[in-house]
Amino acid sequence: MNPPPRIWAVGISKLRDLYRDMAAEYDGIADLRIVPLGYEDAVHEIENAGDARPDVVVAAGSNGAYLKVRIGVPVVLVNPTGFDVMHALARARREGDPVGLVMHGETPAEVARFFRAFGAAIECASYVSAEDAESCVLDLRDRGVQTVVGPGLVTELAEKAGMKSVFLYSRASVQGAFETALEVARATLGETQRRRRLDQVLQHLRDGVIALAADGRIEALSGKMAEMLQLAPSQVVGRRLRDLAPEVASAVPSEPGESLETVRGTNYVVHRSAWGDASAASGSIVTFQESMALQRMDRSVRTRQRAPALTTRYKIGDLNGGSHAIEQIRQRARRYARSDATVLIRGESGTGKELVAQGIHSESARRDFAFVAFNCGAFPETLLESELFGYEEGAFTGARRGGKAGLIESAHRGTLFLDEIGEMPLPLQSRLLRVLQEREVVRLGSTEPLQVDVRIVAATHRALSERVKTGEFRADLYYRLNILNLTLPPLRERSADVPALAAQLLWRTGRLASPDAALKTLEPVMPMLVAYAWPGNVRELQNVIERISVELEDTAAKPLKLTPRLMRSIAPELEETTSNSNVESLKARSRKVEADEIRSMLDSFGGDRDRTAKALGISKTTLWRKLTPRPA
Repeated sequence: MNPPPRIWAVGISKLRDLYRDMAAEYDGIADLRIVPLGYEDAVHEIENAGDARPDVVVAAGSNGAYLKVRIGVPVVLVNPTGFDVMHALARARREGDPVGLVMHGETPAEVARFFRAFGAAIECASYVSAEDAESCVLDLRDRGVQTVVGPGLVTELAEKAGMKSVFLYSRASVQGAFETALEVARATLGETQRRRRLDQVLQHLRDGVIALAADGRIEALSGKMAEMLQLAPSQVVGRRLRDLAPEVASAVPSEPGESLETVRGTNYVVHRSAWGDASAASGSIVTFQESMALQRMDRSVRTRQRAPALTTRYKIGDLNGGSHAIEQIRQRARRYARSDATVLIRGESGTGKELVAQGIHSESARRDFAFVAFNCGAFPETLLESELFGYEEGAFTGARRGGKAGLIESAHRGTLFLDEIGEMPLPLQSRLLRVLQEREVVRLGSTEPLQVDVRIVAATHRALSERVKTGEFRADLYYRLNILNLTLPPLRERSADVPALAAQLLWRTGRLASPDAALKTLEPVMPMLVAYAWPGNVRELQNVIERISVELEDTAAKPLKLTPRLMRSIAPELEETTSNSNVESLKARSRKVEADEIRSMLDSFGGDRDRTAKALGISKTTLWRKLTPRPA
């Protein structure tokens, strides 16, 4: 509940006494205080009241006129009614003729007309100050006036001059002033509350907002705007913006609209709109939004409103296999997940490069944001550029209305997986390098860079160091990508994992109740699966298992008995590559594994053969010999 309005009734002498007689009538309606002071003393009392400052002041005559121009509080004047004047004059004539009427300011025209119409012999006089009032009274005395009608100051002066006096104001006139004061106070309090709520709203705005009157004076501003001006709101309200901060004022558009401006080294989107009735040019509302804040908001919206396709399905634990090589890959991938550095994954097609990339993302601090996968070898150069970097409206024929965010933007705060990075054209390699170096992307058709926070995980089946030598891959990009690296072994080098992998894949088709049941079903043909070289790696194994699954479905009426003969009909490639003419000797396979490991080490040292040989503990000649292909 709002407290009652504070009303101060200022007056001396008889007006003060009348206030006191009526004060009880306003108990509970107003916080009424009677101030028996006048002129400068009353001003001093009001200005030093602090939090107890009145909402409205009631005063009369010259005292009221004096206060009205000197205090920042509404002043309601006690104005005598026509009945008050007639009644006071009637009492004065009973006291003794002739009678004089002394009022502050000009005598009301209707009173003068009344006197003329009825031939009343009333001497009228008016005053502006206390000195004027005294002169008027003495002049009337000298002219033979015996009784004076007027406000409290006049009646006191008349009595001092030996004249009779009649107080002009009545209870009705004071009551009218009090009622008006209550209305003014309530309206003022309502406006104050609205202004306070508006100020609270403005102070919580994150943007700089300023309300300007038609002449450029500041009417209200937000806390952020006050920070920009480096001044407290109380120091700026009522002053012209161009006087306080010319550089800020010059950034305001001359007409309603929006522009990009730089103020004190910060870029702002400045928007101006009409305030109130635009046709009356009553003022403007101007907002200053930091361009970087808008970019951050835009990025937040882009990352939070990502499509379900930008999430992951795999974790590091989904990389199946019990071999030592695979266990090392899992351990290293978990360590890499805790880092935010770029990762380069090497491995033949089908070895699970994307699975590992998804696993690293799923166990990283970026797991709540997008995982965006993109195959660099699946698109022509022109389409590759627009997909990766995005484009603005009108950037090229057929560009989508409103433009389109690229995959790099879509991966903001998440992970961008670039598969087959070795297939990326050289011009785009330069643009990708800038993304890695500056952490910003520029859409096609735009000149404005957009800040991005994205982790890059790249994958390749090629020897990038060799492509660097031939000029097909930028050396600086290679070194930016090859910070953390993983080399996934082909399935032929971990044949001991084939049984568990095959059983797991068959079980996931839903045809068998458990991995153990799947393993038992595959048992008759497992030697064939283990002996096969699997040039397509796990992906090829998955294809063969899918064929077996289809056979299981077709023979649902009775249990399927897999046999080598049936297996050869399902997957004839197993028979072809397990024949004596095509099976690699154990010695040849060992040499190939050794060469692949050396190439991986060589890649990790950026192609430096001296450092690689030293790390392996062999000579450069031996290193060269082990990398040279030998006849089978």
